[in-house]
Amino acid sequence: MMIYLRLFYEFFKTGLFAVGGGMATIPFLYNMADATGWFTRMDVDNMIAVGESTPGPIGVNMATYVGYLTGGNAGGLPFAVLGAVVATLGLITPSIIVILIIASFLKSFRDNRYVDSAFYGLRPASTGLIAAAGLSVVVSNLFFADALKDGFSLAVFNWKGWALAIVLWVLTNRVRQTKKLHPILFILASAVVGILWGM
Repeated sequence: MMIYLRLFYEFFKTGLFAVGGGMATIPFLYNMADATGWFTRMDVDNMIAVGESTPGPIGVNMATYVGYLTGGNAGGLPFAVLGAVVATLGLITPSIIVILIIASFLKSFRDNRYVDSAFYGLRPASTGLIAAAGLSVVVSNLFFADALKDGFSLAVFNWKGWALAIVLWVLTNRVRQTKKLHPILFILASAVVGILWGM
């Protein structure tokens, strides 16, 4: 029972402070990985890849997945499903509460300069969270974090990651025949390459 309360609490905190959408949850997930040991930072990278290629908001997808894994460790499919539901509810509850509060005071909030100023101040914070998440994903996929601890050398580069990133950049930006293709085709092709290369 305690694991479900902890799941709800951790994702409630994430949902409360991850302003700016699903990508803003990623720094919180890295922190959660370090604090709880439920999953690794590499698992977060894998969740991002899967979450971005599946329907639905990435933050909710990742909360559901973490809850499923953590609940499943407690014992079987019913516990995994319960963990997924609890984590997802934890993530979305703060948004629901805020929306209900705002809806009840909408008329007075609409022209309130303090609320307008608060949202203006939140924009750079959410931009920073999303930029930090993007940078973390880039570093973890293009470099070997363990090798970076020993200093900068050629051993820190994940050459497979660099090759895939360069090929994708060229195909989506420089080759006229492929740059108008739907992004899902590149996601599927990248998934196949990742499986074949064992990335």
